[in-house]
Amino acid sequence: MESKAEVKADGRTERATAIRAERRAHILESAIRTFSEKGYHQTSIADIVEAAGVARGTFYLYFESKSTVFLALLDELLAHLRANVVGVEVGPGAAPLGAQLLDIVRRVLRTALEKRALADIIFREAIGLDEEVDQKLRAFYGSLHRFLMEALLMGQQGGAVRGTLDVDATASCILGSIKQVLEQYLVHTAERDFDVERFAQAIVQYNLNGVLAR
Repeated sequence: MESKAEVKADGRTERATAIRAERRAHILESAIRTFSEKGYHQTSIADIVEAAGVARGTFYLYFESKSTVFLALLDELLAHLRANVVGVEVGPGAAPLGAQLLDIVRRVLRTALEKRALADIIFREAIGLDEEVDQKLRAFYGSLHRFLMEALLMGQQGGAVRGTLDVDATASCILGSIKQVLEQYLVHTAERDFDVERFAQAIVQYNLNGVLAR
């Protein structure tokens, strides 16, 4: 049985851990705002520290450099996106492949919309910024490509996708259309009201049915 002193110590530890987590999150949110306003390259650690209202020493308790802040933000966005990409179900009672893909695309677009400021930074600043950033992005897009290939292969096995389809190239086309929609409409044109349903439907219908009348 724990003593009162041990329980009290555990309580202090939990509070300290919670405070550290909150402070780290606050610094990251301040960094997002600053990167959005000034761009990554024009932002200094001093800018982030000022925006967060913390001492420079406090910043270094959580992050080694500006690039480690960016990597933490990238990890956060990729984790949210991965959580919304689930496996395709097959077999009796499973929803049609198109409906499952539509739901997944909806959730990916919705996540990007919810993390719009962060997605904006990633698309504008991430490519070619740093080798570690490039590796993370390549690994993430590679995992999405494999997921789409697996979904198409399952569709072939179930008869929903034609057997002659080049699943590798088609998976790249689907992934490319998602990236282009996000970059064009969520980032560069910054539509005030990004219509998740409109673009999810367009992406899936185009990739599954094409554009020619049947």
